[in-house]
Amino acid sequence: MQEQIIAILNEICGADPGEIRGDTPLFDEGLLDSFALVQLIVALEDQLSVSLDPAELERSDMATPAAIAATVAVHRA
Repeated sequence: MQEQIIAILNEICGADPGEIRGDTPLFDEGLLDSFALVQLIVALEDQLSVSLDPAELERSDMATPAAIAATVAVHRA
């Protein structure tokens, strides 16, 4: 699932393949901002069949692709 999330992030952030890894700090690297985060949540919901409520998410839940994968896994269960 992490590979799918990285592919989604590459598309939203305009990142080059290999630029985003599982431990890449997305906010600190300037890859995600509030607008891109909304786009990411919508894409995750569409492509991974998960329901995410932005009001329930912490910044740390979306800080890295690995954290996003863990968040998606929790919300799928």
